[in-house]
Amino acid sequence: MLSRRALLASAATVVGAGAAVAGGEFALQRTRDIEPAALPATDPRGRLLWRNWSGNQFSYPAARAAPASAEQVATLLKSASAPIRVVGAGHSFTALVPTDGTLVSLDGLSGIATQDDAAVLATIRSGTRLGPLGAALAGIGQEMLTLPDINKQSLGGAIATASHGSGATLQAIHGAIRSFRLVSVSGDVIEASADRNTDIFNAARVGLGAFGVITDITLQNRRLTRVHKRTYVLPTRDALAAWPTLKTQHRTCELLILPFADMALVIVSDASTDPVQPRGPDTDTDGLMQLKALRDWLAVSPPLRRLLARKAVQAAPPTDAVDDGWKLLSNERPVRFNEMEYHVPADAQVAAAAAVLEAIERYRPDVFFPIEIRSIAADDAWLSPFYQRDSGSIAVHAYYKNDDAFLFSLIEPILQHHDGRPHWGKLNSWKGTDFAAAYPRWKDALAVRQSLDPEGKLLNPYLRSVFLNG
Repeated sequence: MLSRRALLASAATVVGAGAAVAGGEFALQRTRDIEPAALPATDPRGRLLWRNWSGNQFSYPAARAAPASAEQVATLLKSASAPIRVVGAGHSFTALVPTDGTLVSLDGLSGIATQDDAAVLATIRSGTRLGPLGAALAGIGQEMLTLPDINKQSLGGAIATASHGSGATLQAIHGAIRSFRLVSVSGDVIEASADRNTDIFNAARVGLGAFGVITDITLQNRRLTRVHKRTYVLPTRDALAAWPTLKTQHRTCELLILPFADMALVIVSDASTDPVQPRGPDTDTDGLMQLKALRDWLAVSPPLRRLLARKAVQAAPPTDAVDDGWKLLSNERPVRFNEMEYHVPADAQVAAAAAVLEAIERYRPDVFFPIEIRSIAADDAWLSPFYQRDSGSIAVHAYYKNDDAFLFSLIEPILQHHDGRPHWGKLNSWKGTDFAAAYPRWKDALAVRQSLDPEGKLLNPYLRSVFLNG
């Protein structure tokens, strides 16, 4: 992502001058990095801790279950203590999972159940993680139509929260669903598609685990295709100006805008028949930690920080890789963070992104994660943030050791001002009334949910604030 050698060379020539600029003192931001408090492994009743990936959500469930078939799910749902919540990889930052009732893992429901080579379809068990799924689909000559940035999620969790990749013509993952099997709290096993149980299909494709437990998902895929992925840097102003054109010129395209650097990474990919050129070892983590180091050393001197960051980024040459898409389009993200992501109308994205960057650079010198810019095509799922509108996503990250309150006080108002809808799995302050105002089919979706779960057995306190306050 950045050139360590270039960064150190620049530092050697500029740090002396920077010390004078900063009055001889460097702001050691890392001294304010606070490791989240360790929680007890068990509560006073001996219940084991569950905690999500970033550490901002936790609970002590009274019971845990790992069914291995739709029949076992049906039996479980009829007798399990509420709230019943299903967990995938725990990559959501909202309180979708925490429960003091029953926590259900679908890891036992994994793998490809059936395939249709002629139609390029595959029925996949919902506990399947996206990383292994890429290899499994490649083994039958297929690949998903789109992939998210991180491949650790389960397929069920990804569709439940409307996870997405980036491409002006690419819908979120749930846009490829042709049918699914849902088990209701009464134990009924329901097959839903555009032609069968249509309202359930429309309402529960993005369902937050609040309509029932989806056990099997049939995806429309495409033939396995080699892609050429290219990463290069542009000045931020140029990258934002080019974004409306870039996102339509390539199969996938995203920007990573680097705060306090005046530079952005452009990441594009397209179908290719070139020989395989593997992506090589991960450099994103090293680059991110270099940005953090600049933040740590130079928070009191944004001009020096900007100079060093720009020099390092400008020195980084373009990178190219050619391989199967599943090997290139999702990434390892070992550095933990908390995230807010909103989806604004496509034509408002550039202005919203510029406003977010301006606010961060004016008020938050502690931010070092890139601002992620992606595009998503419209779909027709009732609870999809992309319902009936092409959208642009803007994601802002906070290092997990740092306070993320600024996401709510500084960033969220900007994204709401630009008519944004929050990502279901990312931090936001919305309640049911907010969602009701933003989703045209909200009441229809709630009616379906109520019919499937009239006693609210699938609703934890957070989901009650969403579905019973709107």
